Amino acid sequence: MISSFMGLETAKRGLSTSQGALYTTGNNVSNANTVGYSRQRVNLQQTSGFPTVGMNSPLVAGQIGTGVEAETVQRIRDSFLDAQYRTQSNKIGYYGAMSESLSKMEGIMNEPTDSGLAATMEKFWNSLQGLTANTENSGAREVVASTGVMVADTLNYYYNSLTSVKTDIGNQINVKANEINTIIDSIDQLNQQISKVEPHGYIPNDLYDKRDVLVDNLSQLVSINVKSVKPSAYGIASDVATGLYNIELMNKDGSSYVPPINLVSVNKTGMLGTAKVEVSYDDTSGAVDGVKFGSKTMTDFNFSGELAGLIESFGYKKSDGTTGGTFPDMLQKLDNMTKAFVNEFNAIHKGGYVLKGNNTTEATGSDFFVLGDGTKNAAQTIKVSNDILADSSKIAAGKKSGASGDNENAKLLADLKKKAFSDYETFKTSTGIDDLKKMKLTGSFDTYYSGIIGNLGVDSQSAQKNLSNSSVLAASVDQNRASVSSVSLDEEMTDMIKFQQAYNASARMVTMVDEMLDKIINGMGTVGR
Repeated sequence: MISSFMGLETAKRGLSTSQGALYTTGNNVSNANTVGYSRQRVNLQQTSGFPTVGMNSPLVAGQIGTGVEAETVQRIRDSFLDAQYRTQSNKIGYYGAMSESLSKMEGIMNEPTDSGLAATMEKFWNSLQGLTANTENSGAREVVASTGVMVADTLNYYYNSLTSVKTDIGNQINVKANEINTIIDSIDQLNQQISKVEPHGYIPNDLYDKRDVLVDNLSQLVSINVKSVKPSAYGIASDVATGLYNIELMNKDGSSYVPPINLVSVNKTGMLGTAKVEVSYDDTSGAVDGVKFGSKTMTDFNFSGELAGLIESFGYKKSDGTTGGTFPDMLQKLDNMTKAFVNEFNAIHKGGYVLKGNNTTEATGSDFFVLGDGTKNAAQTIKVSNDILADSSKIAAGKKSGASGDNENAKLLADLKKKAFSDYETFKTSTGIDDLKKMKLTGSFDTYYSGIIGNLGVDSQSAQKNLSNSSVLAASVDQNRASVSSVSLDEEMTDMIKFQQAYNASARMVTMVDEMLDKIINGMGTVGR
């Protein structure tokens, strides 16, 4: 015979389960605007039927249900969408760093504008053309000297500004390395906390959410692959428990390093520790010569993310010993271009004659531009000779003499605008030809500089386009992820009404069973009294 109190127990279970579901719904509503929160769901299951099979089981028509219980409180999350989002987030980090660096470089180069180097050089060439028309005119000579100063100042500004931004990027690299280490430590601590909860059969949803937010942030800084691991000795962990995160550093193409590099190491035996990030720099060039992940030092920089984008912008040491990178490449091009231009211009200038005055003898020209020692960038040190600035008559406009009508050397100086680097007299020796090949100088000064600016524009536009595409894809994936994991207040209100009515029905069941028991206890056996 079935106990009369069985109905109370069944109703009590219904009350308790509906109450727990209402509390979970309330938690979802409370965290509707919490960043990284994943909505939670109570998984309900029937309790075992009565009676069970046995020799002393009561003879009844069949098993009767004994109610409901909450099996687990599970967060709703799609790991596939998480992986897609982190892939796009990594691209956003890389292209974002590259786009920002190139945009700053474009702002410094400031082309095409009246204050850019192209316009300044055009004024300089025009001033030389003006000198050919009137070599004895002091005003024309002063214009040549002053526009020469403008050229030198512009190149100095380019070098100093580019170097300043490059230094800022170097500081950002160290900041990002520290940020990566902080995130890795936090994920490891959350792994430890989760490992103390899951073996007891509980599901630490809040810890999962915190960990996933950190992993999302880490994916923007470096390329990673996340794998959930449940250790072999893991108590009575639930089947829906996520487990511990093993985070592996990946190549740009998504492949693993050999051997694998784990930022957070976990396997079936448990947690094995973390790998800290440390950036090292070359003493001579100042470029990044290695990134150390734990005990593994990488010199190929074949990973992706914001850290890689910053390193590529700042500069890194190549396997052949040379320095690569966006800013070092631009500084090197400016150095090559400036050095070739100054050497050729000075060679032509020294081959001419200064203006012959009433009290002066005929004299050849000296260096028009002056460079610092060879250890410094030519664009950093270029300036007009103090002798020229003090006395513009020392500009060597004549080719045969210092007479006022001789303008042949001024023409040669003006024609340097169209002269190809390969035709420079300073490159005519075998050593000079090797230098020309090494510096990769092609075309004339103007066309070479136009090529530099053109390539800069293309690279910047490409980075911005890739950043935009990655942002659109990431937003799309994040929207899909939000449709699965985020809280819908309309849906929660529907669930609230559903569980409220279930609670009320269970309460009504208690009342009904109470009336039955009251009749049995107080109403039976009173006939005939």
